[in-house]
Amino acid sequence: MKISVPDTFKADLLLLITAIIWGSAFVAQRAGMDHMEPFIFNAVRFALGALTLLPVIWYREKKGLVDHFLQNNSTKDLFKAGLITGLLLFLGSSLQQTGIVYTTAGKAGFITGLYVVIVPVLGLIWRQRPGSGVWMGAVLAVLGLYFLTISNGLRIELGDFLVLLCAFAYALHVLAIGWLVTRVDCVKLAAAQFVVTSVLSFAVAVVFEHISFSALVEGAVPLLYGGVMSAGVAFTLQIVAQRQAPPAHAAIILSLESVFAVMAGWAILGEILSGREIAGCLLMFSGMLCAQLYSMKRSRTKVDKKEKDI
Repeated sequence: MKISVPDTFKADLLLLITAIIWGSAFVAQRAGMDHMEPFIFNAVRFALGALTLLPVIWYREKKGLVDHFLQNNSTKDLFKAGLITGLLLFLGSSLQQTGIVYTTAGKAGFITGLYVVIVPVLGLIWRQRPGSGVWMGAVLAVLGLYFLTISNGLRIELGDFLVLLCAFAYALHVLAIGWLVTRVDCVKLAAAQFVVTSVLSFAVAVVFEHISFSALVEGAVPLLYGGVMSAGVAFTLQIVAQRQAPPAHAAIILSLESVFAVMAGWAILGEILSGREIAGCLLMFSGMLCAQLYSMKRSRTKVDKKEKDI
């Protein structure tokens, strides 16, 4: 089935909006830390994200928008999938939210974006052999990471290190999503993982943090943006857009999230990167694009070869 130009343009526009929301969400997450501690922020944020998806789930059920392979899907399968992805999302979001307390929104956005390169490298565990473009992208990304985070004393700051660990957790989360998305409804899976992440975050917050209702009220704007917009709205836009946009194509546009994180950090929080840090960002972004463009080219070559054989 051939995709029309208007449909492709609309999908690209939705993906661009998604990247803008996700990038600016780093500012909301950073601003939220002025009012409350990391785990209670995530608890409320992901609870709001799950609530935002309820109307989407209801609409899809009403319209019968369920893939044929899900007809015999059980609640038990959804629970297992939500638990697995929720645990990984909890790990990644906890490391990110804690790390962002000690670093800037822009740097956190770029370091988190490393999952784009980490995913195919971790695929080696499942004997998925990344191409030369991925390895080239990994080298550029690591070099960029060095300029962005390593100080003159060859020391990485705590916040940057926590966000780097977050990137690995998100890479595992992406791999898990790729495995489970063909087994359960994707929107229900998103809501389920949000619920798991929220419950786990709240449990940690109750034990280790001071929870203040007044702090939640004061931080309502970052919470609403991080929960409703970043988790609920942006995820839904991504799903709608990826019905028309190929995965590799979508990944390139979504990787602009890191660029918008830096722009939002500068415009809203007044964060300024040094020349060395800007060079690191450019190298990391080049590495992300290199890995994704090569993957797209290789996929196109395989399709052309199959068509030729037919």
